[in-house]
Amino acid sequence: MKLLGWFLMVVAVAGAMGEWFGLRLPTVSAPFEWGEDLSLLFPGADWLVSGSRWIGFAFVGLLWVIGAWLVASFSGATKFTPMTLRRMARFRSIGRGYWSLVILVVLAGVACLDFLIVGNEALAVKYEGRWYFPAFEKESEGEREEGERARKPYAGGDFGVEGDLAQAPPDWRERKLAFRRAQEGDWVLMPLIPFAPTGDDIGATSVVLKEKEGVLRRGGRAYRGLAAKVYDAELPEKRYLQVAVREGVPHGAATGWDEDNNQVFSGRYERGTLVPDSAAWSGEGTVEDFLGKEMGPWRKVWFRPSAPVVLDSPKHVLGTTSQGYDVLAYLYGGLQVNFLAVVLYIPLVYAIGVTVGLLMGYFGGWFDLVVQRLIEIFSNIPFLYVVMIASASVPMLWKDKFGLGLIITILVVFGWMGMTYLMRTSALKEKARDYVAASRVIGASTPQILFKHLLPNSVAILVTLVPFSISSLVLSLTALDYLGFGLPERYASWGKLLRDGLENLTAPWLVSSAFVVLVALLVLVTFVGEAVREAFDPKKYTFYR
Repeated sequence: MKLLGWFLMVVAVAGAMGEWFGLRLPTVSAPFEWGEDLSLLFPGADWLVSGSRWIGFAFVGLLWVIGAWLVASFSGATKFTPMTLRRMARFRSIGRGYWSLVILVVLAGVACLDFLIVGNEALAVKYEGRWYFPAFEKESEGEREEGERARKPYAGGDFGVEGDLAQAPPDWRERKLAFRRAQEGDWVLMPLIPFAPTGDDIGATSVVLKEKEGVLRRGGRAYRGLAAKVYDAELPEKRYLQVAVREGVPHGAATGWDEDNNQVFSGRYERGTLVPDSAAWSGEGTVEDFLGKEMGPWRKVWFRPSAPVVLDSPKHVLGTTSQGYDVLAYLYGGLQVNFLAVVLYIPLVYAIGVTVGLLMGYFGGWFDLVVQRLIEIFSNIPFLYVVMIASASVPMLWKDKFGLGLIITILVVFGWMGMTYLMRTSALKEKARDYVAASRVIGASTPQILFKHLLPNSVAILVTLVPFSISSLVLSLTALDYLGFGLPERYASWGKLLRDGLENLTAPWLVSSAFVVLVALLVLVTFVGEAVREAFDPKKYTFYR
């Protein structure tokens, strides 16, 4: 707990320092981004717009206070009871549960790295002897004066882009390739996966077809399908020539495009030879000059959803979705959403459920009866209909900015009731013990009895419930997104990826990727829950071996 306190304090200080100096840091800058989103919902409230920055400072300040309290509370020599030590040793002895917890902690740490791992914004740029750090910089307010150093928001013209795209935001992947080809000392450092989870349109992917003795081959067999030559291997959607191939040779309709993606040629091949008088040409120059260009090897080009590409460039090891998102980056974004949902959901639902359950068991009588009837009423409300109504009635701006918060709120409203009866039973049993009566005699207040005496003696119930609550939350989010009543499009979601895969059965990599990561996460959480349950169980063996 002391280490956790120090960690929270460091995170709070890092977030505050980053905001003060205008830096955007992974995860720790999120409170300030939430404050900016809140101000956008009320554009007429000048006080909220101007104070949105202080909302973030208030949040990190609260985080620092919690961390300092943990450090102060556990500053002395902390000694665990013999029973706690036995439970910890028993948990470590269950290998699959212990290592599952280690893997989950590592995944949480990786998810917190955010744009350092996945993103389409450059981490560092060296251009004309100057250094820029676009991913870490916050957008500056005000207009840039003539001659002033370029600052965010950047335009393509600030980094050598000419033409119509000079005023558009720079494509950092394209700039990286351009700098590498120019070999003038300029370079771009991109994240490990240089694609954003959402909002990053990837047109197509391609793989090279091997040519042996005039026959195109793929996987050792003569290729059959469409083959194309492209202007740029990094942008395979910009095709130069495409032709139907049978038994490894061009045989069928052919189409050609110029560099502006305008169709300028059509014709027909038979056994690798252009049929005389079948060519139709509408471009500049002659058709012979067009067909005589050297454009590299023949390729198989996939348009979205694109198949996985590992050996060629650009690499999409799990392919792309029908929206043009890199699947690996999308899965990472979905992992971040799941962890964020857990961080928001678990404390809220357990705070409500534990408090209500303890109060029901401790006071009993009419209070217990009234709350039980309320729980029965809430339990009979159809959960899916509530989500559908909420999704349809919330304004689009609110849904887009606070879609995750809205879903978590609905899940909390319906999720706290399950544990109340367990906590009620525990409180009914414990309040009859002598230590509770002794606490009343010496003048302990009701909150002290509930949270300093009854709650610690019910911790075994809570610890064993948490992993299974996490599994239920992940499944609920996935199911809602699969049905179309979950998060807005700007959030990556494994449920939407499953739906995308079932709508595109010719792209099996979509369903298989989402299914594998979902099952893997649930299995890890289940193993942890099983190990925790056994560690807190007084019996030595409670399941079949």
